[in-house]
Amino acid sequence: ALLENVVADENGVVDYKDGSKTENTRVSYPIYHIDNYEPSSSAGHPKNIIFLSADAFGVLPPVAKLTKEQAMYYFLSGYTAKVAGTERGITEPVATFSACFGEPFMPLHPTVYAKLLGEKIDKHGVNVYLVNTGWSGGAYGVGKRMSIKATRACINAILDGSITKCEFENFDKFNFAIPKELDGVETKLLNPINTWTHPAEYNISRDKLAKMFVENFKRYEDVKEGVEYAKAGPTA
Repeated sequence: ALLENVVADENGVVDYKDGSKTENTRVSYPIYHIDNYEPSSSAGHPKNIIFLSADAFGVLPPVAKLTKEQAMYYFLSGYTAKVAGTERGITEPVATFSACFGEPFMPLHPTVYAKLLGEKIDKHGVNVYLVNTGWSGGAYGVGKRMSIKATRACINAILDGSITKCEFENFDKFNFAIPKELDGVETKLLNPINTWTHPAEYNISRDKLAKMFVENFKRYEDVKEGVEYAKAGPTA
């Protein structure tokens, strides 16, 4: 096995509790060490794609269904929050945008990958969802972290297809579809404004986050594809 970013003593014994170099450590080993591995290292095409986002502002819903165009937009945006334990120096959530959820590893213009995603969605009839594992009822420090139980219920509903039978409503400003009811999820959680003590404060935070998306996306508008894809984003 090959270990990266770990600290070892003079005898080569690794101290896994030592985070002096970095919070991120990795290990690589031959795939055939896994008993039930697939030699081709490939599978079929997915029926569903799930974008995970840890929203530190408490604005995004626990689950939203995206159109193809919205999927391309939010894939390009790559919005989430850095949380404590993922990087050195991070002690509280910080909003971040990373193109295609992995910007450092994308050698081509990000819109190239967004276009490819859109083509694959069309070709294979894939459903795309945005799942917020971040905060609800307020921003970090005020609201609560989305419960694992609620997130699991959202994921299960996507995987078993039951979410497609739900009645949806428009999520204002961001304009994607959110279920009105979903088994296993408290109804008021599904539309974030209902979890805030003061709806007016929610609207302020929602508008702030929408503007962050719009401002971030301007960096992709140096090409005509980016200008076109921007139409699927929130209204600032």
